[in-house]
Amino acid sequence: MTIASAALAHSSPILTALGLTKVYKSGLVEVRALRGVDFELMGGEMVVLLGPSGSGKSTLLNILGGLDLPTSGQVFFDGHDISSADDAALTRFRRDHVGFVFQFYNLIPSLTARENVALVTEIAPNPLDPADALALVGLKERIDHFPAQLSGGEQQRVAIARAIAKQPEILLCDEPTGALDHETGILVLEAIEQVNRELGTTTAVITHNTVVADMADRVLHIADGSISNIVINSERCSAKELRW
Repeated sequence: MTIASAALAHSSPILTALGLTKVYKSGLVEVRALRGVDFELMGGEMVVLLGPSGSGKSTLLNILGGLDLPTSGQVFFDGHDISSADDAALTRFRRDHVGFVFQFYNLIPSLTARENVALVTEIAPNPLDPADALALVGLKERIDHFPAQLSGGEQQRVAIARAIAKQPEILLCDEPTGALDHETGILVLEAIEQVNRELGTTTAVITHNTVVADMADRVLHIADGSISNIVINSERCSAKELRW
């Protein structure tokens, strides 16, 4: 058993989902995005949610992160049912406990990398210094550059630094390498891996790329709105070893 998997064996759930369903309605048409999902996200683990487009993985991540509410079912964080929380409580949950990384970087063009990260640290109760967050993802020398002066991979790493600068318990990444080539994508995955290992941030990564599953403690295969299979990796592959 590796160090990572040994720690996972003794950790407890940080998020628990019970019987999650999500139904979208358009006129008389119903689309069932989730079909009774039960799931635990363990403290400090790296989990990969693997599945094709339309399988429900982004819907699941959005509900776990408090960006959306289930049609039925419950999500518990630290003993609190966030699935029945009001808008103000959900905002506090997202602000204080969850970092998000999406496929597109959503940086403010007129602000430097440091300033983009500082937007989060100014409202966080116990933030990292923006320069330290950027150094953690390998951008120590680029902190005063504007997004237009950065590559796509560097911009995504700024987005990761922004997400983790408030020191959230949970980092949720939705296709973080989807818009990047292989070499750049590896650098982004290395940054996510670094955050998980050095800060102990519980991390979930959505991807359709099966190779990325090798860097996880657990892999959840999602199909047609359900978890079809769960694989526990006996060893985690480092991001720099991945090839696709």
